Amino acid sequence: MNYHAYFDRYCHENNLDISLSFSMPAGYEGANGTFDPDSRTVYINMRRLDKHPDYEKLFYLFHELRHASQYLQPDRFDEMIIKSQRYVIMYDGVCHKLVDGEWKTCKLDVNEDFFTEIYLGQPYEMDANTFAYEEVSSLLGDPPGLRALYSSWMPKAAISEDTFREIYEEIDRGIERQ
Repeated sequence: MNYHAYFDRYCHENNLDISLSFSMPAGYEGANGTFDPDSRTVYINMRRLDKHPDYEKLFYLFHELRHASQYLQPDRFDEMIIKSQRYVIMYDGVCHKLVDGEWKTCKLDVNEDFFTEIYLGQPYEMDANTFAYEEVSSLLGDPPGLRALYSSWMPKAAISEDTFREIYEEIDRGIERQ
């Protein structure tokens, strides 16, 4: 599969000046991909995805390309997607917030099942997952396994913006206490 053709087409159509790398940055070796806004680089973990089907490789490529657009072209996205990017919420209650270019951390007492759903339901992640699914579907049809892959990255039920706002406020308070 020619990643560069899909990458170049997306960048051209969306007026993005970014790079593509297949060498994951330190600390992200277990991830399928990531976007680093500081280096303006989409990273795809070929070691991890090498033997996976093309639809899965494309899913993660388009997912990270969408993150690039979210970070570099925020005017294209709604307020909740942009706000949610400043928060990283992990299933175990470890939360991070980007404050003045620096990540601050706090730990919330949580129900792990609930926070797994919150992790999956973050607005910026749901947008990237939905976009990736739609792009791959438009290119490849609906190959077996694509819908299951997409579903595995989505929460079981919709999570309201009010719920996210409350969690973001709780994270803000947790960070202020430190």
